Amino acid sequence: MSWGNRDFMVPGRPVAVGDRGMAATSHPASTLAAVDILRAGGNAVDAAIAAVAVQAVVDPHMTGIGGDCFAIYAPAGGKMIALNGSGRAPAKAELGWFLGKGMTAIAPDSPHAVTVPGAIDAWCRLVADHGSKSLDEIFAAAIRAAEEGFVVTPRVAADWHRYKGRIEKHGLGNEVYLPGGKAPAVGDRMVHPALGKTLRRIAREGRSAFYEGEVAEDIVATLNKAGNLMALDDLATAKPDYVDPIGADYRGHRLWECPPNGQGIAALLIARILEGFDLKDGKLSEADRIHLLAEASKAAYRQRDALVADPAVSPFDTEAFLSDGFVSRLRAQISLEKAAAPEAFDMPLHKDTIYLCVVDRDGNMISFINSIFSAFGSGIYAAKAGVMLQNRGSGFRLIEGHPNAIAPRKRPFHTIIPGMLSKDGKPVMPMGVMGGQYQSTGHVHFISGILDRGLDPQQASDAPRHFAFDGKLSLEPTIAESVAANLKARGHNVVWADEPLGGCQAIWVDHTRGVMFGASDHRKDGFALAV
Repeated sequence: MSWGNRDFMVPGRPVAVGDRGMAATSHPASTLAAVDILRAGGNAVDAAIAAVAVQAVVDPHMTGIGGDCFAIYAPAGGKMIALNGSGRAPAKAELGWFLGKGMTAIAPDSPHAVTVPGAIDAWCRLVADHGSKSLDEIFAAAIRAAEEGFVVTPRVAADWHRYKGRIEKHGLGNEVYLPGGKAPAVGDRMVHPALGKTLRRIAREGRSAFYEGEVAEDIVATLNKAGNLMALDDLATAKPDYVDPIGADYRGHRLWECPPNGQGIAALLIARILEGFDLKDGKLSEADRIHLLAEASKAAYRQRDALVADPAVSPFDTEAFLSDGFVSRLRAQISLEKAAAPEAFDMPLHKDTIYLCVVDRDGNMISFINSIFSAFGSGIYAAKAGVMLQNRGSGFRLIEGHPNAIAPRKRPFHTIIPGMLSKDGKPVMPMGVMGGQYQSTGHVHFISGILDRGLDPQQASDAPRHFAFDGKLSLEPTIAESVAANLKARGHNVVWADEPLGGCQAIWVDHTRGVMFGASDHRKDGFALAV
């Protein structure tokens, strides 16, 4: 790739460039924590866990130690692997129990939406198996932020204010998250000593400090008081799983994703559908490109919603899902002139996740995503442990025979997906586009910007976004009115997005020159930084 054609008269951030390692996150403190670890001799895994630990403190509505994570790790010269760090439903979570109480759905703020947090176990596993630093050193910046305080950045402040009602609903975290009854403003200093104490304990004792003993007891007691079925054994027996990434070709490259229970398979299907259209064609208008991505997304999401679930309960045939015959049938249904009928959708919305990636000086790459699902998760806070608990269980269905029907120790459908791009069998870019349901579409929109339009990673991230979902085609307001009118004429139900669509981070590695190009979304507070 040859980049550098940025117009320096136009506002915008440049692509980051370096050759000794790089980190890209959505928060300045997280990026700095990762770079500090790299400068101290740590590897990509050490730096990624340091970054996500910091972000669990300073970006609490987006992520936390009470949530889940997924990762794709590509060691230099080694086999690419994926780690599923998503938690499971309690052992007592029988579908009949919920139906017997007359429940038809699990609300996002329901205590039953809380599943076992899988993140800490996955962090510890990655460090033990692939890291080079101690948890004490890796967690140091996060502990310092929690105990000594951190200042609130602009996007974090905006989201904190917008979603403060999720904390107020249960009232358990008001003292910590809404001091004086208000969400913090930009520049306000916040502390979280209980979280700092728990992080110290994990740094000293490892995963058992979270899944056993006082922290686990506080989590379970808090949940049981609210009505959740969680037991201590549910936490004690939690474990992440190494899995093989799944992939699909796109423009001479291969896009890699984690397999179900996540939605990465939908990103691969969108890419396979669009592979049949020449998006480099100069005759295509912006409206044409938006329309084609929208139609491919609708086709892929229909299949996703019908089929993707925990493969341990509902086995998934990836080869059939991505086969030439199946993809060709879906592609043939797309008209350039007319929008297809909107897709059906019966899963909860969510937009709150953090994604980060790191490449170290040796070429090890990690693509990492961590989430508590909705803003501030369930809103249920275990005060002694300092843990805000996720609400991933709201993705379960209370319907007999549904692929995502709740069941004991079952993993729910997940929206969070890390991605990796390779060329000729060699990884070239860890990447991700956080943003709930948008993520599968976002992955393909981003790589298409690079591979079809010749944009550098920062330009591809900065490009205006659009998302066909739940019967609407949402456009960011940076898209022209004339384009919106063209799309309406094709039958799209066009709406203007009331907040940014997703947030991207990526690091492209030019192996020939030994140079890295990093991007971090202008829609967030963070940045990409070279060592």
